[in-house]
Amino acid sequence: MNAPLHPAQLSEPLLKVEGLGVELKGRSGTASILTEISFEVAQGETVCLVGESGCGKSMTALAIMRLIPDPGRINTGKVILRGKDLVASNQAEMRRIRGNKISMIFQEPMTALNPVYTVGDQICEPLRRHQGLDRGQARKKALEILHSVGIPVPERRIDDYPHQMSGGMRQRVMIAMALACDPDVLIADEPTTALDVTVQAQIFDLLREQQQRRGTAIVMITHDMGAVSEMSDRVVVMYGGRVVEEGLTAEILVSPGHPYTQGLIACLPELDEAPSEERPELAEIPGVVPSVWNRGAGCPFADRCKHVMDKCREAFPPSFQTGPTQKVACWLYEEQQ
Repeated sequence: MNAPLHPAQLSEPLLKVEGLGVELKGRSGTASILTEISFEVAQGETVCLVGESGCGKSMTALAIMRLIPDPGRINTGKVILRGKDLVASNQAEMRRIRGNKISMIFQEPMTALNPVYTVGDQICEPLRRHQGLDRGQARKKALEILHSVGIPVPERRIDDYPHQMSGGMRQRVMIAMALACDPDVLIADEPTTALDVTVQAQIFDLLREQQQRRGTAIVMITHDMGAVSEMSDRVVVMYGGRVVEEGLTAEILVSPGHPYTQGLIACLPELDEAPSEERPELAEIPGVVPSVWNRGAGCPFADRCKHVMDKCREAFPPSFQTGPTQKVACWLYEEQQ
């Protein structure tokens, strides 16, 4: 019997990121923050961008949303949403698209939510701007959305200010705002950071439920491989502003190809019945992510890699096909092609 088709094989992708590059101009010159970032997301699919802090995950999300702060700028590539290139769109077009066709759940709800407006006002704003609802219609729909994301007694909580809510409730409000206009694509930047494990599980369940109900494509940014195994269909591993590995989640978690991906997975604790004194110490990846001002032409992981070769420092490798869906940018696989 044939294996079931993956969502990405069933339809044209809703979102295509092609050769995306971002640079930063400073006193010391120009630095490449992102280089040749490419991936696709289909309807109803979740793609996780994975890597340590400083690898370029959040900058990729901001580039997709066209929200890169000065003095950064997109210098190469395309971001195609339903056939429209967002990089080529002007700011007026982007204001019509953001929060409407593509939305983002930001990492810190306490700073992303405006402290001087009620949560109801903040959910109503995109409904009035993008869907043309009047104040009463927007409030009615905001109540429905708050109920759908599990806010208890939404009739009372809709007039609360962010500081009156717990971290988990604020995160649900952020999700409600992002989903208000039924976007095609939802970007979730570390959506469970600083939440306890029970609330994390609730947020993941909520995202899955909303995705199944609306067919939303989700791009989730995380450094948590446990979240990857629970939420994602496909994984894009990033390091030093580049994609170093990608493929179906099951394929990469079982057989990671890039030394960096192998290191990330080796850092996961093993839950077993062995006494704590018999368990091996957690692995760690030595070194740190290189500064954007200190990246050469080669692989940015070279200084931390135990398999490093001379050519690794000279040129960044192409992506080699190592499995049915798996591609790895590493010179180790050159001879296997």
